[in-house]
Amino acid sequence: MRFVLEKNDDAARATRMELENGAIETPVFMPVGTAGAVKSLDAIDLNEILKPQIILANTYHLYLRPSAETVERFGKLRGWTGFNGLFLTDSGGFQAFSLKSAKVGDEGVKFQSHIDGSPHFFTPQKAIETQRKLGSDIMMVLDDVPALPAKPKRLRESVERTSAWARNSLEYLVQTREKGEALNQNLFAIVQGGTDKGFRAQSAAELTAIEYNGFGFDGYAIGGLSVGESADEMYQTIDFVAPLLPADKPRYLMGVGTPENLIEGIDRGIDMFDCVMPTRNARNGTLFTSFGKINVKQSRYALENAPIDPRCDCYTCKNYSLGYLNHLFRSGELTYYRLATLHNLRYYLTLTRLARSAILNGEWQAFKNDFYAKRAQ
Repeated sequence: MRFVLEKNDDAARATRMELENGAIETPVFMPVGTAGAVKSLDAIDLNEILKPQIILANTYHLYLRPSAETVERFGKLRGWTGFNGLFLTDSGGFQAFSLKSAKVGDEGVKFQSHIDGSPHFFTPQKAIETQRKLGSDIMMVLDDVPALPAKPKRLRESVERTSAWARNSLEYLVQTREKGEALNQNLFAIVQGGTDKGFRAQSAAELTAIEYNGFGFDGYAIGGLSVGESADEMYQTIDFVAPLLPADKPRYLMGVGTPENLIEGIDRGIDMFDCVMPTRNARNGTLFTSFGKINVKQSRYALENAPIDPRCDCYTCKNYSLGYLNHLFRSGELTYYRLATLHNLRYYLTLTRLARSAILNGEWQAFKNDFYAKRAQ
């Protein structure tokens, strides 16, 4: 990866990541394609209408079904899905740790499949090997994810395991590279530590110091947030952690979140985001607009002959009325899911694109102020 920091506007950053299969301009939002598909959309919707730079696929789910080997046989993620852009895969650790069956040890995590109850064991090497077969452009290390609030003992275990697993992951990947394999895949480490500054500082220091045969991590993520803490605690943690990460590497805030979360993250120096919120909320009737959220199922929208958001240039807003979407949702028509998802994802993708433009033009604070002013109307 070649990383270029194009401009700072206070802490907000506009950057460019040049990977073997394409480039990413940040700030960037990554739609979530858990099982190899963004729910209710197909590759044509992605390639020709939304055009995201990168989407996230879930290692845990693809490992269980259809299997990493099957995806690899079809030409890895890009060939299998038909999406022309880039892919990031998480390690699967968050999903495995979320299962009641999960048993964590220093070697990895044992768990039972949510599909058929079969036993499985993820080690740092297993997570990397699975992602190599999936063929993602950016891979994540296996990390130990504690639910919050967590006691100091649990946070300490999480930080120590995450550092050890990250080292194992990097060593394994570099060794495969030295064999001539996986040369086009990049690896990000994940900072843990809950909302405790001491543990976060320890995690960041240990991870940024790890090297193997001259190689370090290609980027760094802040994990373990949006898992039970308040928004203020999350922002304070990002405030503290972001400056501890190398300025010449990408910074990724995992699993976060609302449009406000993105704005506050960008304001604190975060480059990359992902979240299921725009797609999940679309299916549940919540649509994002320049002026805040609306609930499309409310009867007051039944006769509304206007788009969801007059400022939006998405496929849905250009072609359909809010009244029609209200009808589709209340009628249980499957068409609604696609149209609503196209709109919500377009909103998120446009938000980060406009944020980037504002940073490059030295207008970030004005953009941020305008974002909140619209919501106050």
